[in-house]
Formats: sequence, C-alpha cells, structure tokens
Amino acid sequence: MKQAVNAQVFSRNKLLGVAGVGWLFDALDVGILSFVIAALASDWGLTSEQMGWIGSINSIGMAVGALVFGIFADRVGRKSVFVWTLIIFSVGSGISAFASSLAIFMALRFVIGMGLGGELPVASTLVSESVEAKERGRVVVLLESFWAVGWLLAAVISYFVIPHYGWRVALLLTALPALYAVYLRLRLPDSPQYEEKKEKRSVLQNLAAVWSKPYAKQTIMLWIVWFTVVFSYYGIFLWLPSVMVVKGFSLIKSFEYVLIMTLAQLPGYFTAAWLIEKWGRKWVLSVYLLGTAFSSLAFGLADSTWLLMVSGMLLSFFNLGAWGALYAYTPEQYPTVIRGTGVGMAASVGRLGGIFGPLLVGSLMAGGISIGWIFSIFCLAILIGILAVIVLGKETKQTIIN
Repeated sequence: MKQAVNAQVFSRNKLLGVAGVGWLFDALDVGILSFVIAALASDWGLTSEQMGWIGSINSIGMAVGALVFGIFADRVGRKSVFVWTLIIFSVGSGISAFASSLAIFMALRFVIGMGLGGELPVASTLVSESVEAKERGRVVVLLESFWAVGWLLAAVISYFVIPHYGWRVALLLTALPALYAVYLRLRLPDSPQYEEKKEKRSVLQNLAAVWSKPYAKQTIMLWIVWFTVVFSYYGIFLWLPSVMVVKGFSLIKSFEYVLIMTLAQLPGYFTAAWLIEKWGRKWVLSVYLLGTAFSSLAFGLADSTWLLMVSGMLLSFFNLGAWGALYAYTPEQYPTVIRGTGVGMAASVGRLGGIFGPLLVGSLMAGGISIGWIFSIFCLAILIGILAVIVLGKETKQTIIN
C-alpha cells in the first residue's frame, strides 16, 4: 500500500513539474513583455497609446487562443494542445526579437498571444483531471505558482540583460521553451479522464452545453470574474515598470523595484495552496481578490518609496494567490466532456479584459489622469468580481468531477 501511495505521489509531482515548467515559460514571456514595452518606449519613441496597444494586441491573441485551443482540447486531447501552444508562443517570441517596426512586432505579439492564451487553460484542465479530488485544488494552485517563478526569471533577465544587451537579446531567450515541447511530446501523459470519456460531441454541442441550464449560472459567474481579474492584472502588471518610471524612478531602478515586488508572488501562491483545501475555493478567491483591490488602490495613491514597495508587494501577494484559486476553481465547474470548452471560453472572455486594461492605462495617462485614479478603476473592477463569486459561485472543494 505504501509503495502504491509513493508511486501516486511521484506521478502527481512529475505531472506538476512538467506542466509547471511549461507554465513558467508562459509567465517568462508575458513578464519580459512588460519590461520590453518600457524599453521599446525609449528606443522607438512610443506614445502611451502605442505602449498600451502592445499589451492589448497580446491579449486579443490570448482571447482567440483560449477559445480556439480550449475547443480543440475537447476534440483532440489536452496533451497535444498543450504541446502545440508552447511551440507557437516560444517560436513566435524568438522571432519577434528581429522585428524592425511596431507593426511587425504587434503582428507577432498576436500570434504569440494565441499560444499563451491557449496553453494556460488547457494546462490547468490537464492537471485538474489528473489529480484526486482531495488534493486537486492545492496541486492546481501550486501549478499556478510556477507563474511567479517565470515572472521572477523575467525580472532577473530584464534587469541584467536589457540595460546592457538590449531587448532583442532578452526576447531571443524566450525561444528556448520550444525545445522543451519536444520533451513534453515524448513524456507527458494525457488526462486520464479525457482518455476514458466515451461520448463524442460536436463543437456546437459543446458550446451550447456551456450555456445550458445546469451550467449557465457558473458560466455567468466565471465570465464576470475572469474579465475583472484579467482586466486589472494586465492593466496593472504590464504597466508596472512604466508606472514606476512615471513616478520618477529610472528605468534600471524601476526594474529593480519590480523584481523585489515579484518575490512576494511566491508566498501568495503558497498560502493560497495551503488554504484552498481548508477554506474552499470560493472564500480563498474572494479574500485574495479583496486584498488585491485594496493594495492596488494603495499602490496607485502611494507618494513615497516605502509605501510603493509595501503596497506593490501586497499587490503581488494577493493578486497571484487569487489567480491560483481561480485556475483551481474554473475547471471544477464543468464535466469532462465540455471542460476544455468551458474553461477556454471563460479564459477567452477574460482576455477581452486584458485588451481593455492596458489600453485604458495608456489613454488615461495620455489624457493626464493620475495613477491614483487609474488604479481606483482596477480596485472597483475587482470588487465587482468578488460580488459575482459570493452571489453566483458555488463551493467545489473536494467534489468529484467526471
């Protein structure tokens, strides 16, 4: 019996590791983009609106990728889609290092975004379907914790590489995950629940089922939460280095401070992973979103270095912990036969928020609106998301999902 348990733990840990590294690479690409935007503004003389469009075109690609690849995951399997999305965004990101104009760079960011947007919901679905109910939430949050490692690595690379070697070299490093896809193709198993499902359904049937009576309420809840969370996350974090520059810090110093703030993401994930099987998904998500709302407001209004650092670290802590809870919560709302479609659609709607967030910051900054007012908007959006979870959400802790 003990050997069987050890084998199961090893299998779970191995799956978490191989899927988590793919997740890490995803975060690495998005994280480096936030620093590259600040560098491009200097090199290419970009306006605030143009800077906002870079982040938004990336989110448009992510919205399309989440929907398309989520649907494909229900048709061809989680593993195949996971591997191909990893290849798409890593190769595209490497090629973007040679972009000679903003138009070419943005076209490539759309393609990269498709891969990024498709990988995240499919990876979380794969892991969620491969772990026992009693530890499913914790494992999926730990999967999300690889995002913090990837973002931290992006901050380190940006701090040491971009000021000395330029943003193109930093982007070239993001092509390396394509090699990892070969390993995944050979070693990663597919979801056992997906392989066991016998019902064959059309794409239109799956799309309709997500809005059928048994699932309509949780679909509405997920779409609201995903939109508000992604809207605020990409509006805040893609602009974080640039906001630090606006607040009077040099480019290198802003990179340094963002790197320190990023360190707070890891304890945010780990505490959420510990609490999610104690409090449940619904309340962990609500509490961490509430912390995000107030820390984002504090960051926007901060007028001293120490307050910026403290509120920025709290923002990283709570926001990324909330992300972990959201990724654990979302796949548990649907049965296996439509799970990829349901999760992909929710993530796709969320990415629409990721389009408007960076654009909003760019346009409001260009109009002379203060950072405090801008971050107040993100605070309000997150409060709306909390209300949706409390009113419409149901607790799914340790429930059996088929």
